[in-house]
Amino acid sequence: MLDRLQPVHFIGVGGIGMSALAGILAARGYSVSGSDPRSAPVVEALKCKGVQVFHEQTAATIQAVLGNSSAKPLVVISSAVPDTNGELIEARRLGLSVVHRSDVLAALINAQPAIAVAGSHGKTTTSTLIATLLEATGQDPTAVIGGIVPAFASNGRHGNGSLLVAEADESDGSLVKFQAQLGLLTNIELDHTDHYPDLDALISTLQLFASGSGRLLANRDCPILREHFEADSWWSTQTSEGVHFAAIAREERGDGTLADYYEDGILLGSLNLPLPGRHNLSNALAAIAACRLEGVPFAALQEALSQLQPPGRRFDCRGLWRERIVVDDYAHHPSEVAATLSMARLMVSSGLSPLPRSPQRLVAVFQPHRYSRTAQFLQGFAAALTQADLVLIAPLYSAGEAPIPGISSTALAQAVRCLAPCLEVLEAQTLDQLADQIAVCSCPGDLVLAMGAGDINGLWERLGALGDRAMAQAT
Repeated sequence: MLDRLQPVHFIGVGGIGMSALAGILAARGYSVSGSDPRSAPVVEALKCKGVQVFHEQTAATIQAVLGNSSAKPLVVISSAVPDTNGELIEARRLGLSVVHRSDVLAALINAQPAIAVAGSHGKTTTSTLIATLLEATGQDPTAVIGGIVPAFASNGRHGNGSLLVAEADESDGSLVKFQAQLGLLTNIELDHTDHYPDLDALISTLQLFASGSGRLLANRDCPILREHFEADSWWSTQTSEGVHFAAIAREERGDGTLADYYEDGILLGSLNLPLPGRHNLSNALAAIAACRLEGVPFAALQEALSQLQPPGRRFDCRGLWRERIVVDDYAHHPSEVAATLSMARLMVSSGLSPLPRSPQRLVAVFQPHRYSRTAQFLQGFAAALTQADLVLIAPLYSAGEAPIPGISSTALAQAVRCLAPCLEVLEAQTLDQLADQIAVCSCPGDLVLAMGAGDINGLWERLGALGDRAMAQAT
C-alpha cells in the first residue's frame, strides 16, 4: 500500500496516532503533508521533520496538496474524521485513495518484525516501556505509541533496528488488520461500549488479533484471558508456577517496587522498578517478557530498568500550585481510576513518592468521558472514587455523543455520596468553576489528581489563570 513515490496526506495530522505515523514516514523519506487547525507542540515538531502542515481543513487544502506533486496523494484519516470534513469530501470527489490510519500502521507492522501491544488497560504504558527497554539495550527500535514516550520526547520514532513496537488500539476494532511477530495482551475488560455491544464482541475481536500474531504473550492474572485465549507465553505478578515469566513483589513503596523475577519457575534475580503500583509491575513485567522473547539478555534489561518512565498523561506531575501537587492522568475506566487512586494512596500512606514532595491528602478530580461509558460504569466509577479524601467531578466530556437521560456529572456525584456519605463530593458546571473549587476546598500538601480522557488535561493551565480571572472580575 505504501509507495515512496506517492505522497501521503494526513487529515488531522496532529492526532496522537496520526502524528506518530506521519513523523515515521517523513523520516523514511516519504513526502508527507497533513492538516490540523491546532498549533500544538506535536504539530510544530512535525514541521521540523519536514512535514508540510495546513491549518485549514477545506477542499482548498486538497487542491494545494495536488499542486505539490504530479502523483496523486494517499489520503489518511482516523475514526475521528467525520464524513462532513471538507478535505475528505474533496478527496473522495476527486477519486483519491482514502485509507484509515490503521491501514498505514498495518503496513508498517506487517513489513518488519513487530511487537503489537493490545488490551483494555495498560497498553500505552506497556508499549512505552518495551520501546524504552529496547532503546536502552541498543536495539534502536521504531515505535508507534499512543502517548509521549519520555525517552524519545515523542509518540513516534524511526529506528534503524529490526524491531517495531506498536500500540494496537482496540477501540474501533481495526487492530484485526495487524500481523505482528509478537502479539501482547495486557488484559480484557468491557469498554468502548459505543463500538462493542457486549464483552463477547470485544473478546472475539481480540481473538482475531491474537490469531493474526506469530506468537502471543498474555497476562495470566486476567481471568478473561485465561478462559478465552491460548497464549504461547504467559506472565504473572501473582505466582511463578505455571507461567513463563513472573515478578513477585517483595516490597511495594510509593516510589517503586522491588520484586523477585522468575522465568519458567526459576529465580533469576530481582527487579528494582522505579514505578509504583501493582499495575505498573505487571506492565513492566510484560515489557521485560516481550524483550526476553526477542532475545534481549536479562542482565541488560535489569540494568535498564532505572530508565523507565511512564508515558505522558500517565500520572504526569505538572508541578506545584499554591503548595498543592497537581498530577494529570488519562484514567477513564473504573479499573484505571481505581488503580491510579490506589497508587496515589500508597504515596500518601508511605510518605514515599516520585513527586516533588510527599502528599498529605488525596484529592480526586474526575471528568466522566462519554455518556455511554458513564452509563455503563456509573457505580464502578463511584466505588473507585471513594478512595479519595475529597472528590470533585468535572463536567462530563461527551466526545460527540448525544446525551443519555439521567446520565451526568451530577448523577455520578450522587452515586459517590450514596456509597460514602461522609466523603465531601462537589461537581462543577464548568472547568473554570472546577478550578475555583480546587482553590477553595483543597489544602497545601494535597495531591490534586486530575483524571479523564477529555479536556481535563487543561486543568493545570486553568489553575494558573485563576489569579488573572480574579483580577478581571474585580475590575
